Amino acid sequence: MDPFADLLASLARGSEAPGVSDARLDPQRESRKGVPEVIYAPGKTAELVARLVAELLTRTGRAIVSRPAPDLHATLRSRYESTHRLTGGWSLGIQEASRPVPLTGGRVGMVTAGSSDIPFAQEALIVAEQMGCETREVYDVGVAGLHRLFPPLRGLLEEGVDAIVVAAGMDGALPSVVTGLVNVPVIGLPTSTGYGAGGAGIASLLTMLQSCSPGLAVVNIDNGVGAGSMAALIANKAAEARKESPP
Repeated sequence: MDPFADLLASLARGSEAPGVSDARLDPQRESRKGVPEVIYAPGKTAELVARLVAELLTRTGRAIVSRPAPDLHATLRSRYESTHRLTGGWSLGIQEASRPVPLTGGRVGMVTAGSSDIPFAQEALIVAEQMGCETREVYDVGVAGLHRLFPPLRGLLEEGVDAIVVAAGMDGALPSVVTGLVNVPVIGLPTSTGYGAGGAGIASLLTMLQSCSPGLAVVNIDNGVGAGSMAALIANKAAEARKESPP
């Protein structure tokens, strides 16, 4: 039995969950502003998310689902893994194989302070990839062992990334360090990893906002969608400029 198919059949019969009629997708968002529609799953019923995913796939060939509950995540993977390209972990990107996203030439780097920050970073990567960017990830290179940072960061610069997302919890110091070393825009992504008074991302957010390193922009706590969107917009504009003025 396919629970997803049963769900869609029930919706087609009109047995929609409360609130379904209130959801209004924006599939033209990407053509209007360069950022695709994203379905934020928390607070929505599984039935509503499933319907929105199916509708987006029909209309655009892809869907991004931010933080679906584990049972819904499993259902979506089961339904689409044999027919679509799936990316991400905590959040999920679903791409119709026959309608790939054209590469723009934009390049986005992703750096995390710790491995606990990876789920938030992966959300940013899903968005950047769905905006046509090539991505490169460097994980677990935070200030507790700063020597780990320099070789992979040099690699990102040698590859010519246009922007770098840096995800960090705890004291949130890594984005300032990276910004002080590179000549491309850095997007700080504070995460809700940490202990005590500064936990839940508060200390990380405030540290990034107080940075004295110029060139650092900061999104809200755990906002991987915002970080990925910002980085990809920058990267895609840089790619356009390269095409217009080749070396």
